[in-house]
Amino acid sequence: MKYPDFFDKVPSIDLQDPLSDFLGAFEEGKLQISYLECVKLAGHSCPTVAGAYLMALHGLKALYGTELPQRGNIHISMRESEAEGVTGVICNVISFIAGANGAGGFKGLNGKMSRNNLVNYDVPIDGEVKLTRTDTNQSVTLSYDSSMVPGDPMMQPLMGKCMQGLATPEEKKEFGRLWQARVEKILLSTELWDTMITITKG
Repeated sequence: MKYPDFFDKVPSIDLQDPLSDFLGAFEEGKLQISYLECVKLAGHSCPTVAGAYLMALHGLKALYGTELPQRGNIHISMRESEAEGVTGVICNVISFIAGANGAGGFKGLNGKMSRNNLVNYDVPIDGEVKLTRTDTNQSVTLSYDSSMVPGDPMMQPLMGKCMQGLATPEEKKEFGRLWQARVEKILLSTELWDTMITITKG
């Protein structure tokens, strides 16, 4: 399996998963989720997937500090509807990391360690996403803006040719390279993270 080298340079997210611990999936329930795994989940790597990953990374750090975030004990609220724009894509990535699902999620064992009813849409919040700890009710609201990391000027014309079926194999490859170059800048330009990600503690 070949993929851009920078995927492996993105900081992974450390978590503790009580359900995984109980059922013996991971020792002490400790696990890491990487950007690569989120790309597999989404089926692609783009500024939206990158932004969702960064919001999860920074939001969980703001919520838990030096503690390991407790996977499955985090509620996700989305400002927009599930069908609106890229809201569903963002929520899919963050909910995968946080171990949160909607009504169809895991119902738990004897009323504990459930993953269902932890995602809501159309919630009036001052941001894109709100993460809430179910144990303390502490929350953080997050927004993401990657406009300060523009794409290469050649991306648009190359995308147009690709979409119209007019691009050569070399042009298709170049478009993909330029696309991922922007994603790389978003994910590895740590000096811009505080500008791209807005966090408000609840």
